[in-house]
Amino acid sequence: MTILDKYILKRYLFTFGMMLLLFIPIGIMVNLAEQIGKMLDNDAPTNEIIIYYLNFTIYIGNLLFPIFLFLSVIFFTSKLSNNTEIVAILSSGVSYQRFLRPYFIGATIIAVIMFFMGMFIVPEASKGFNEFKYKYLKKGKQDRVTSNIFNQLNDQDYIYVSSFDPGRQIGYNFTLEHFDKNNQLEYKISAANIRWLPKDTLYRLTNYSKRKLREKGEMVETKRRLDTLFSFEIEDLTPVSYIGETKNLFELNEFIEVQKKKGASNVNAYILVKYKRWALPITAFILTVIAVAVSSGKRRGGMGINLAFGIVVAFIYIFFDKVFGTLAEQSGFSPLLAVLIPNIAFGILGVYLLQNAKR
Repeated sequence: MTILDKYILKRYLFTFGMMLLLFIPIGIMVNLAEQIGKMLDNDAPTNEIIIYYLNFTIYIGNLLFPIFLFLSVIFFTSKLSNNTEIVAILSSGVSYQRFLRPYFIGATIIAVIMFFMGMFIVPEASKGFNEFKYKYLKKGKQDRVTSNIFNQLNDQDYIYVSSFDPGRQIGYNFTLEHFDKNNQLEYKISAANIRWLPKDTLYRLTNYSKRKLREKGEMVETKRRLDTLFSFEIEDLTPVSYIGETKNLFELNEFIEVQKKKGASNVNAYILVKYKRWALPITAFILTVIAVAVSSGKRRGGMGINLAFGIVVAFIYIFFDKVFGTLAEQSGFSPLLAVLIPNIAFGILGVYLLQNAKR
């Protein structure tokens, strides 16, 4: 690695680190100012608040990694340009492609960090962050789908509840249908409600009814109340909305396969989380290219113009990401395309800007 590589790489990593150190504490203070009233009203313990903000730092930092990286590259490259350092480097015979090498080395380092954080560290932080949020900051608000819940437990059993109260762990208008190997309905269990009894580790069915289909007719069994066992857990009826974010790489893959077998209607949301994790390191390269292309040339207005352009591009990127992400979660739009389209579009923009910068 030459002196040029070390010089630019040092500036790259130092500016990115300083950006994180400057803005994340500001984010913590803003969040604390907004939420301190709710924390006090709900008697949040001090130790849980401290842990919450440790998780908040990791969770928010991971979300804003690409934006911080983009702005930091624009910032220090604009300074190089304004000091005529880039002109001197290129005038000495260094090609523009060679000039970009330390930027790609820096992007690779950041991408590796982003990958391992996103796959293994952030999921655990996300779990603590969201649990605290719904326990103290959004107390009383639902963190999951609670109506018209359908689940396929296995190849033969299907369950349905019209509504579910996670606080009381009770589901209403419960139905379980069991099919034989020939896909014929063998029996159907119905109940006005199903309640989990943690003390006895049993389910209690109220107004229980079981219809068994026979060749010569059907047999109906009814009871006012029945305590019984099932192969599923009450939380399986409707997992929390953020559960995909709380699972590491291997757990998420297994969870998605289970949800597909169950026929879960919101499986696209989990697949989207998976693809976004894989795409995040690639984003580091795309945004680095765009940032260098924009800020490596001298402009009237200097760094201010470059930073303004960077902020506009960052907001457009976030807008595209949110729009396609929402389409994938709430419609039949492909989660893979929802992740690819913004990155491909900005990748093309980066190549175009880079060609102009070279000229």
